Amino acid sequence: WEVKANDSSFHRHFKKKAFLFFKKRKYASNKIKTAKYSVLTFIPLNLYEQFHRLANVYFLLLFILQCVPAIATLPWFTTLFPLMAVLGIRGIKDLVEDVARHKSDTEVNNRPCDILKGQSFIGMKWEDIQVGDVIRLKNNELVPADLLLLHSSEPNSLCYVETTDIDGETNLKYRQALGVTHQELGTEEKLAVFDGKVICEEPNCRLHSFIGTLLWQGEKYALDQEKVLLRGCKTRNTANCYGLVIFAGFDTKIMRNSGRHVLKRTKIDRLMNHMVLMIFGLLFGSSLFLAIGAGIWEARWGSKAYYLSSNNRDVSPAFHGFLTFWGYIIVMSRVVPVALFVTFELVHLVHSFFINWDVKMYYPKKDIFAKARTTTMNEELGQIKYIFSDKTGTLTQNIMTFKKCCISGKIYAGETQPTNCFKLSKLRGKAVDLSWNKMSDESLKIFDKNLVEVARSGKEPCVQEFFRLLALCHTVMIEDKDGQLVYQAASPDEEALVTAARNLGYVFVSRTQDTITICELGEEQTYKLLAVLDFSSVRKRMSVLLRNPEGKILLYTKGADTVIFERLQQDCPHRASTEKALDSFAEETLRTLCLAYKEVEENFYLEWRRQHHEASVILHNREHQLEAVYEEIEKNLELLGATAIEDKLQDGVPETLQTLRNGNIKIWVLTGDKLETAVNIGYSCKLLTEDMDLLDGNDVCRMLRAMGEKNNNLTTSQTVWGNENPHGMPPRKKALIITGHYLNEIMKESVGVQTRKAQHKKSRRRNNQTGAENGVPRDDEAHAREKAFVDLACSCQTVICCRVTPKQKASVVQLIKNYENAITLAIGDGANDVNMIKTAHIGIGISGQEGTQAVQSSDYALAQFCFLQRLLLVHGRWSYIRISKFLRFFFFKTLIFALVHIWYSFFNGFSAQSVLENWFITLYTVSYTAYPILAMGLLEQDVSDKKSIHFPELYKAGQNEDLFNVKVFGLTIFHSITVSLVLFFVPYGAFTVTVAPDGTFPSDYQCFAVTIATATLFTAILEVMMEITFWTVPSMLAVLISILFYFLFSFITHNMALHRVDPTMFLFPDASLISFRQPYVWLTVLLTVGISVIPGLTFRVLRSIFTTSYIEGISVNKTIHELRKVEESTVELQTYFKRESSRRRSSYAFSHRRGFGELITSGTSLRQKKNGNYPSSQTQVLEQIFLEDR
Repeated sequence: WEVKANDSSFHRHFKKKAFLFFKKRKYASNKIKTAKYSVLTFIPLNLYEQFHRLANVYFLLLFILQCVPAIATLPWFTTLFPLMAVLGIRGIKDLVEDVARHKSDTEVNNRPCDILKGQSFIGMKWEDIQVGDVIRLKNNELVPADLLLLHSSEPNSLCYVETTDIDGETNLKYRQALGVTHQELGTEEKLAVFDGKVICEEPNCRLHSFIGTLLWQGEKYALDQEKVLLRGCKTRNTANCYGLVIFAGFDTKIMRNSGRHVLKRTKIDRLMNHMVLMIFGLLFGSSLFLAIGAGIWEARWGSKAYYLSSNNRDVSPAFHGFLTFWGYIIVMSRVVPVALFVTFELVHLVHSFFINWDVKMYYPKKDIFAKARTTTMNEELGQIKYIFSDKTGTLTQNIMTFKKCCISGKIYAGETQPTNCFKLSKLRGKAVDLSWNKMSDESLKIFDKNLVEVARSGKEPCVQEFFRLLALCHTVMIEDKDGQLVYQAASPDEEALVTAARNLGYVFVSRTQDTITICELGEEQTYKLLAVLDFSSVRKRMSVLLRNPEGKILLYTKGADTVIFERLQQDCPHRASTEKALDSFAEETLRTLCLAYKEVEENFYLEWRRQHHEASVILHNREHQLEAVYEEIEKNLELLGATAIEDKLQDGVPETLQTLRNGNIKIWVLTGDKLETAVNIGYSCKLLTEDMDLLDGNDVCRMLRAMGEKNNNLTTSQTVWGNENPHGMPPRKKALIITGHYLNEIMKESVGVQTRKAQHKKSRRRNNQTGAENGVPRDDEAHAREKAFVDLACSCQTVICCRVTPKQKASVVQLIKNYENAITLAIGDGANDVNMIKTAHIGIGISGQEGTQAVQSSDYALAQFCFLQRLLLVHGRWSYIRISKFLRFFFFKTLIFALVHIWYSFFNGFSAQSVLENWFITLYTVSYTAYPILAMGLLEQDVSDKKSIHFPELYKAGQNEDLFNVKVFGLTIFHSITVSLVLFFVPYGAFTVTVAPDGTFPSDYQCFAVTIATATLFTAILEVMMEITFWTVPSMLAVLISILFYFLFSFITHNMALHRVDPTMFLFPDASLISFRQPYVWLTVLLTVGISVIPGLTFRVLRSIFTTSYIEGISVNKTIHELRKVEESTVELQTYFKRESSRRRSSYAFSHRRGFGELITSGTSLRQKKNGNYPSSQTQVLEQIFLEDR
């Protein structure tokens, strides 16, 4: 991959294969297109997608058959118009969705940017950017493409970026240009003549790595990810920066991770395809059988039945059977009516409106309703078994808040209303007035009046040192924005702590390379910065060494309680009370830090400084040597106290997760955040509990290796756990915490997010080319390892994947789709969740703080995570029940209607004559029986919405596909066959014995047809009525209207006047009037309907007698479970967490990597003082403000 600066013609010569012998440009433009259709491709491509449904293909073939006069038994327009309606409705819906994608693409492509053209920068659009262009970015602008940072306005060409849309992290990161470009490319004139060439890796999806080389002025310069700004980042605290476009458009790393749009179809939709095939088989089989009968009948008796064979006297019996076959296909085509799919779309559409109109999923703070962005997947919401959730912005609010602190063993509340458990008799419900502090941050409220008073008094040295430490011991950067101090930190926790100190009168004002200035209760104090002992994941702490204005040397340290307690002085006061406070904080799942300090003697400092300098210049093992030096000074500390930070969860997240888990839904958290933060959120959400064993990536890899060595065949998780409870003790719950690094190890031979079918194709091709090692194909080993990992993960109660890229998120979802027969749901709020949302069966976007990319790619949009339980347990479950019953009874009523023609064929010479009138055939599905089934499909519910949430166990019916599956469909066919036999042979028998020569009894074909039609209609309606459990006014009206329409249209279509107008269209003159006057007809109808509904009625009665209500069973189980919990709690002792336990939760949540300490001490990130004067304008008035208020 070669990129030459300021030379667009260089890149035009590079081509790559597109299709067959066609080629296209190798370097993509920056214009993106996520929409599926264009003006030219919409009609052919949409029709291609819609004809993936076998039913649509069937109706198209049926229309073609009806255009052949020799076999047409029904007019061609009876199929064409409904088919066009189905294709049109779905096409319009797809068009509306694609127009929204076009609008989103246009908005992104038209964003403004500055591109270097000639000798100056010109304002252009994102879509105009090409590889090799040099662009200029300003503060708080989104990066439009993957750039090599060339220069910035900050010292040493630093550029601070926020990567929320990429990895979900809100902390500030920095990138730095090469020293040579920083020095040489400081002006627009120099940038215009820059002709460097970058040779680097091909476009890929690896967000955290980049390898390349810059060739310029005869020299080579190494490039890595620290020199690159990725598309989707936002510049912060950087006035201007300049970059060379390396990857553009779909070649950028974030777009490579975004995945492609796939056509999603529900499980029931796919099952309907199989069922339609079964019905087609039944239809073709029966038509073939009847056609053979027609040929035999024609050969033996056709010459005698001149009234039947007059049109076909010159054809052979075989050809007559052939024509009859197609005639029966048309006659019985109503077994899969077009109305089914029209009504199916209508039911889906109304279900989507119910979601959009639900006021219980309305979020008033943002004025956002839930939104169904697709109308075809509602029933799948009732079948979810796995939920894959992002953390930042989805489970949490992206807000860190100072909640509590412990100073000298005494607990104070921060932004928490005091409670009796801490024995705080403070003001409840009202925040303390901080108007005395003009520099306070209004976003943080303090509710503990004692805390404010003790901090403001300045009389307790321990309290002063506590807040002084918070104001000094950090690597926070500061920005003056519109006269207000704005903090930017490498960790949101640090920002929260510094803000807390600021509100309590200890304001961090600014820093230079060797000083930190704070304002302590209105008095400006400047501390000389001697050293920053930065945080690392091994040290789990950070320290600053300062010289205060009095000349004393002080070491301030904060970190995890485990490492701080190990370094405290002997007989440290308040240690026990602080431990107890930490335990109480941990029970509330707060993120804790311990604070300590000590005074350092001058002689000791001088010796330590010498050792520190020697360690800092050593070439080999430098970090280890520095840590050893840090250990020398971080000893014999004096404990000040502890802080408690809350990573604010969204409202109702723990309760929602628990409810969903009670519904047998497994929750997996996939986050780009660091392991410690993810685990802490797991405890906050109650996904992790103290009685769980936590497995990490090492454990998983070890177990998978052991399984492979033991059986040479990776099977199930039963092999993993083995006999871990040999004494019969109940097995412990397990949770899997795994990082992206270990996921790469497990899936290193996999093919990413490809489907299982695509994997097998590629596996066979590769194995055929390379052969197998030791008789076992390489890809088969990889798939076996993936299957074993899935079995292991699925046997855990909780799975948390951290430090994962967007592509890895999608790969994890695809693993479950490949190896588990389960419906998956992905929910997130940022651009880094888009690929996962597209990959899952159902994608849900949260309207959060990370933009709208997730919402635009989702199937459903919610304002809060807590609405998910109502979406699944109420709307999803109801939709599944309604769709299942709707389909089951739609097939039932069409089958009984169509099968009577088969039985009639044995008595009409297999002539394909219909037993029913044409108008009844036309109106039976679309009018007479449509409304009761439609009402059931729209309004049916077995329990109320409150009970659906209170008894989440009811959700298992959808997961297990209890209401609609192949078995249920087979029973429906069997039930339909038996009922159709009754509907034909009971009237046939009744009419046979009542034939009289005088014609006083109903003995003709027309009365026979009316009797069967009436019995069929009432049987279908009664079966639906017996199935409805939730009666409403619309349901009752639907039944009454259906019966009314039947009699009304029967009298109209059987009218003698219409028969005279068109005898070929209205063949039953006065048939209804004559038949309905006969009591015998009504008695026959009553007998037929009564016998028809006996099987269904008997089944329901027996079920109600011999089975307990599912809800009653759940209630009993819940009561027993609650009683057991009470019994256990009466004997269980409440204990504090053991500080030496490996399972304690001390969230020392700094950045996952080193902070800005090295930048600060080296002066790289800071501007130099001018003439020795302090550069901050704020400090000139701080002392006066505080003194006046005091």
